[in-house]
Amino acid sequence: MDFTYSDEQQMLRDSVDRFGAERWNPAKRVRLLESGDAAQRWREMAELGWLMLPIAEADGGLGGGAIEVMAVAEGFGRHLIVDPWVTSCVLVPALLAGGGDAAGAVLAAIAAGEAKAAAGLIEPHMGYDIAEVALRAEQGPDGWRLTGEKLHVEDGADADWFVVSARTAGTPGERDGIGLFLLPRDAAGLTVERFRAVDHHRHARLRLDGVTGATAVGPVDHALPVIEAAVDRAIAAHLAEAVGSMEAATAATLDHLRTRQQFGVAIGTFQVLQHRMVDMTIACEEARAMAAYATLHLDAAPAERIRAVAAGKTRVGDCGLHVGQEAIQLHGGVGFSDELIVSHHFKRQLMLDQAHGPRHHHRNRFAAAA
Repeated sequence: MDFTYSDEQQMLRDSVDRFGAERWNPAKRVRLLESGDAAQRWREMAELGWLMLPIAEADGGLGGGAIEVMAVAEGFGRHLIVDPWVTSCVLVPALLAGGGDAAGAVLAAIAAGEAKAAAGLIEPHMGYDIAEVALRAEQGPDGWRLTGEKLHVEDGADADWFVVSARTAGTPGERDGIGLFLLPRDAAGLTVERFRAVDHHRHARLRLDGVTGATAVGPVDHALPVIEAAVDRAIAAHLAEAVGSMEAATAATLDHLRTRQQFGVAIGTFQVLQHRMVDMTIACEEARAMAAYATLHLDAAPAERIRAVAAGKTRVGDCGLHVGQEAIQLHGGVGFSDELIVSHHFKRQLMLDQAHGPRHHHRNRFAAAA
C-alpha cells in the first residue's frame, strides 16, 4: 500500500505542522488551554481553508477527499490541537450534505469560520449503537417538537448548532423511523450541560424538553445509513489524528532516551529500552496502515466500509494505548505530569479510543458486517 501523499496533500500536511508548531508548542500548551482564544484560532483556520476543505462543493466547500482530511487530522493529532475540526468540519457536514437551505446556511457559516456545530447521536443507557434512538420527534402545527437526551456530544460545549438523531416512528433499535434535526444552541427547551474531558476537549450533554424550531434534514424516517456513513468518516479522521499523536509521543520518548543519563550513559543505550522503542515504532506503523486502510474504504459498499473502519478503530485503539502507556513508563514517574507532552498524548489516546464506541463495540460491528 502506498502511504505517500501527493505534493498538494503534503503542502496541506506541512501547513498544519507549521500552525501547530507556532500555536501549540508543548511548552505553551497548558497556558493556551486556559487562554480562551479559540475564536481567533477558528478564524485563522478558516483563512487557511481548513474549515471548508471537507465540505462538499455543492454546499460551498472545497470538496476535499478523505486523504486530504487524513493529512489535516494527522497534524491535529501530532500537535494536540483541541479545536473541534473533526466534529464541526468532517462529521457535521457529512450529516448535513444535501440537507436543504437551512443545512446549507449552517455549512456556509462553518466554512467561513463564523459558526461551530456538533452532533448528538448517543443516548443514556443505549450503548454506542446509533440505531438505539429514543429521543422523540413529533410533528405538530408549529413544526417538529423534540423530547429526550443526548450524551457525550463531542465538542458540543462551544457549538452554535446541533444536529441530533431522533425517532419519528418505531422503537429504539429499529433501523427505520430515525431522522436528523438541526437546531440552534438557543432553541427554546434545549439545555446544554458543558464539561471538559480529560484531554481538555469541551463536550456537552443535551436535554431536550419539548424543543421547537428544529429543522428536519434529509430523509425524515430513513436517516440511519447517512448517519452511519458520516460517523465512519469521523472515525477515519480520528484514526489519522491518533496516528499523528502516537508518532509525536514516540518521537518525544526517543528524544528522552537519547538525553536522559543514568550510570554515566544515555538510558537509550540499554538494550531492553531499545526493544521497547522498537515495539512503539512498529505500533505506529501498524496504526498508520490501518488508518489508511479505513480511509481508502470510506466510499466502498456499506458492509466493506464498516469492516474496514471497525478493524481500523480496533487496531489503532490498541496501538495508541500501548504507545501512550510506554511513553509514560519510559519517561518515569514524571511522564504523568502536565509539564510533559507525553501525558497529554496519552489522555488524547484514551478519549480517541472511546469516541464513537470503544474497541469491543467495533469488534462486534465488524463481526456483524462480515
